[in-house]
Amino acid sequence: MALPQPLRTSVTPHELELIASEQLVEILPLITMEKTAFISGAYGPLRPPAKCRIPLWMAMNLKVKKKCHIIPPDWLNIEFLQERLSRETSYPEFSQMPFRFTEIAKAILDVAPDDVQNSEKVRSLLKDLREARQAKSREGLAKLDHSELSLPNLCSMEINELRPFFIHCDGCSYPSFTRRTR
Repeated sequence: MALPQPLRTSVTPHELELIASEQLVEILPLITMEKTAFISGAYGPLRPPAKCRIPLWMAMNLKVKKKCHIIPPDWLNIEFLQERLSRETSYPEFSQMPFRFTEIAKAILDVAPDDVQNSEKVRSLLKDLREARQAKSREGLAKLDHSELSLPNLCSMEINELRPFFIHCDGCSYPSFTRRTR
């Protein structure tokens, strides 16, 4: 797929989802499977009803084939997300979230919405949380000064969204600096 020039300086959201698919998640297997070796490591054995930790990509594959239930991460629930949304709208700093929470949540909600309690409400809270964090990012960029830049608790998708802006700014400031020194 050919991307427009402004987007080529950054990783695509799909690529970020692929990277996040290496994260380990817990599953409840519905099949028995011996320990299996992959390039990224060996996973298993799967023995129902014992829980097992495997990469998200493998969990998604098994879920599509109806061979497991994905156990959502602790943070993928209504109470946690409501509390974080409240923090985002009440405090100036970003609340701490897992680094790849957007990608992991999207993958789990796309493949296994039946494994997440009240998945539509969780989706809505994730959307609200994302919008609150984006508004905070935009507000922070408006107040940006030249002395310090500190953006703790940004997640990978948010960093990726800001990257083209900073690359563009760096490209703008660097030529003007070189012209003054010549």
